[in-house]
Amino acid sequence: MKIGITGCAGRMGQMLVREVLFTDGCSLAGGTEGPGHTTLGQDIAQTAGLEPCGLAITDDSDSLFAAADAVIDFTVAPVTEIHARFTKKHGTNLILGTTGHDGSQLASIEAAAAYAPIVKAMNFSVGVNILFALTKKLAGTLDEEFDIEIVEMHHKHKVDAPSGTALGLAQAAADGRGVDLNHVVDRGRDGITGERIRGHIGLAALRGGDVVGEHDVVFAGSSERIKLSHIAASREIFAKGAVRAALWSAGMSPGLYDMLDVLGLSSGDA
Repeated sequence: MKIGITGCAGRMGQMLVREVLFTDGCSLAGGTEGPGHTTLGQDIAQTAGLEPCGLAITDDSDSLFAAADAVIDFTVAPVTEIHARFTKKHGTNLILGTTGHDGSQLASIEAAAAYAPIVKAMNFSVGVNILFALTKKLAGTLDEEFDIEIVEMHHKHKVDAPSGTALGLAQAAADGRGVDLNHVVDRGRDGITGERIRGHIGLAALRGGDVVGEHDVVFAGSSERIKLSHIAASREIFAKGAVRAALWSAGMSPGLYDMLDVLGLSSGDA
């Protein structure tokens, strides 16, 4: 499979380049950066700290999608509609790790999924997606006597809170209980908040140091607590999961998928 990388000179992009080049069954189709980026024209592999591969970084996303069987996008939400348009035009599989999409951007993803398989995930770590499945199952098993609190910690440079993964865990808990997350989520309590509301799901975000990502889901009952945890020690796990998703997408019918589909956990079994 020929895999292209958008944002290939960034920290995550470089990891994706290395993962594609080191993984059997796939090859590098090319890589892009935004117009005016300082790495344009440089060798993609060399920018990632490897021996030159003969492919230069460009700002031509159209050509990248035309040349690739699948494109991995871990860039930013505002360019999603552009990449969705090229997915439709060329029928290129899209592996989408971007989060924070607005309604228009989500609509563009859904429209493009009619033309090619798109794997969209809050987090491409295999372990985190197992955590999603376990959270949903446990939330459906325990009643509202167990309060659900989700705590996440990331490095001090992260600009959004809570993380997309924490929101995904909250959604998994809400799905497990069959409730609308928008009606039961409590974000960042502060001040005199009153007693905790039965059935609500709490979210708390911590920031500091160089933490790659830590997520805890706490089910707090009377005289007992159950905690599900995941600790990411390296961003490499996200690159490995994204490349795994790209290979999985080969031969799949057009549609919108997630990592639970890739791992065979979409039924909720764990």
